[in-house]
Amino acid sequence: MNSASSPIGVLPTWAKLNNVIFNKVTVSPMPDDKGLGVIISGGNVRGQDILMTVPRDLILSLENIWIFAKSDHNLREVLESAGEYSRTARGAILIFLLLQLTHNAQSGLKKLGAANPFSQYLNFLPAQIPLPTFWNAAERALLAGTSLEAALNAKLKSLDREFTMFQESTASIDWCQDVWWGPEIGNLSFDDWKQVDALYRSRALDLPGTGHSMVPCVDMANHSSGDSTSALYDTDSNGNATLVLRDGKSMKDGEEVTITYGDEKGACEMLFSYGFIEETMDSAREIYLDLEIPNDDPLKLAKNAVSNSAPGFRLFSKGSSIAWEGPFVWLLCVNEEDGLEFRLLQTNDGERELKVFWNDVEMKEVSNFDSLLKLHPLWDIFSLRVITTLQARVEAQLLLLERNKDALGNEQSIEKVDTKISHNASRLRGLEEAMLLQAYREFEDQVT
Repeated sequence: MNSASSPIGVLPTWAKLNNVIFNKVTVSPMPDDKGLGVIISGGNVRGQDILMTVPRDLILSLENIWIFAKSDHNLREVLESAGEYSRTARGAILIFLLLQLTHNAQSGLKKLGAANPFSQYLNFLPAQIPLPTFWNAAERALLAGTSLEAALNAKLKSLDREFTMFQESTASIDWCQDVWWGPEIGNLSFDDWKQVDALYRSRALDLPGTGHSMVPCVDMANHSSGDSTSALYDTDSNGNATLVLRDGKSMKDGEEVTITYGDEKGACEMLFSYGFIEETMDSAREIYLDLEIPNDDPLKLAKNAVSNSAPGFRLFSKGSSIAWEGPFVWLLCVNEEDGLEFRLLQTNDGERELKVFWNDVEMKEVSNFDSLLKLHPLWDIFSLRVITTLQARVEAQLLLLERNKDALGNEQSIEKVDTKISHNASRLRGLEEAMLLQAYREFEDQVT
């Protein structure tokens, strides 16, 4: 859906009308085509100064959306039809954003839904969001061999399932059929669903006391990590959202105010959720790799059935070394001859339930399997199996990266590859390759 955009110069007027307080800051375009940012304007500021205050009723949170629905019957109908999905912050916010985009795209006096400040605010946001869910096939090919390749494929499938579920749950609402789904005038597409998902993922904050929410104006602040982060977002005693200069910081006219989107987030997650990798990032920080139980394992179906952990493991930086975590790996590497057993038992209500036993003792929590293995005389052997499995998976990922290097080398011959996307994909490949090589060497030291 297309809607008119508003010049950023009008934002101060919108802010004043909606009781948003700017204290010596403004929102303006950044140099080098880096989008919008929050800039000091009107005098110097120092640590703990409140730079921005956003009223609590302007915060886009799960609670506020259901409050908005009391005066917007269109919104209420859709929220109620979506069931449990709309009882989550993400679900409610995506639905709300979709209604606002629809409202903005319509012409004439009679528009869908009730006008509210957020529908106007959306017109200040960039029309294009450079998240990988919007990359074309040639750009996605640059991710081959990275951990983001699998994550992106899974995300697109998940969004498609969500969109289908949402369409099915609202198909019986007359106006939804007319405006969104009708074969003649219906104009809601999968791209629109990706758009609201991208807006949420790239702009939502975990606001203290409120939870995951979108905060207009505060979400204009760009990211920087470590000591470069100049401000924090918080909630005051009245429930208002605030942007506060960090203690010990001082800034002057023209300097950019930044927040952190998460110093602990790895290169893959930054590119996945925000569409960029910070130039100062010198490590991938973390990589998630999937694992599959071999088909010749007679316990494969049972292991998958009882596992409550993701089927893989996470590599992460720990000081100057690489550590890992993943309860699934221990289940994968232990077999029936070691003492692992599955039994189908009948419960008190007559149902049958699969139970897992280790040396004839029932395991209540499979995710803590390694703590039991440590007590076993063959602990060293179990550990060696696991490390060997991890090393083999890391090696396979390195080979994938190596085999797909040609995709980057030939990018100039591929039509419509954005230069910024190419740069970010190349950085991700380099950072992940370095981390995988270090992990492989450290696993090799443990094996030998």
